[in-house]
Amino acid sequence: MTTLRRKPTRIVGIAVAAGIILLSPSVHADENDTHDLDDLASWMAGTFSSAAQAAEDLEFFDISLHTVPIWTDRTDGRWLYVEQALSEEQNRPYRQRVYRLAELVPGLFETEIFHLPDPTAVIGAWISDDPLAELSPDDLEERDGCAILLRRRGDSFVGSTLASLCTSTLRGAAYATSEVIVTPDGIVSWDRGFADDGIQVWGAVRGGLVFDRIVADDPEAESEAGAESVTDTDTEADSEAEPVAESEAGAEPASVPVPVPVPVPVPDEMFSGSEEKPEQHPEVKPEAASKPE
Repeated sequence: MTTLRRKPTRIVGIAVAAGIILLSPSVHADENDTHDLDDLASWMAGTFSSAAQAAEDLEFFDISLHTVPIWTDRTDGRWLYVEQALSEEQNRPYRQRVYRLAELVPGLFETEIFHLPDPTAVIGAWISDDPLAELSPDDLEERDGCAILLRRRGDSFVGSTLASLCTSTLRGAAYATSEVIVTPDGIVSWDRGFADDGIQVWGAVRGGLVFDRIVADDPEAESEAGAESVTDTDTEADSEAEPVAESEAGAEPASVPVPVPVPVPVPDEMFSGSEEKPEQHPEVKPEAASKPE
């Protein structure tokens, strides 16, 4: 069994040097850190939708997010497969990743992000009984500098990337940042790209995508319907196809019971900043959408 090498001292040192707020004392004083890691992995897993946000704010697309545990026999962290797509085009996900969750030091958690060798080959893997069983960590490519560090804040985990370490070339960017809030009810994710001078060149300006956890009346029916939507024979070779059309908020196949979204409480600071719009992020409207990093 392969165990990836860890460099917690270096990562924590960089975080301290960058003045990352994540290293301040945690509000949540729980000696059982394994329990915290289990909570983080459990809260990140599931099916989520930004339909409610898209219905209220026409700047945003209706996005579906599917995250499932993988390689559960491994002892080097909690591994997740992530698939993200326009809700009306779930057979054409524009983002497919593998995450590894681990605890660097007591109370400080890290989400490492990995590229897949052939994303097209695993489209729809989130509905499998044993997703990505044919792959191992050795097949993946890490996104260097793009890990997210998180601290628990009561009933949430709050985190971000470190300073400008996550490089990006999308739309003239030099680096990208990600800010994340994870709760039992959903996830808020805010990705942005910046030029060398610190000017934002892509990503939402007013706040992140708000993903509500979907609770279905009949999970088996939901899974079967999902299987139909992501194994469409018309799937294109580019598994990270660009979302280019406005999707219908809340649209679901007729065979799926109407899901009940659980609203995510979002701190006001996630929606601060200038109202001047840069070139849009692929997950927001009305600009023509491009593939995210």
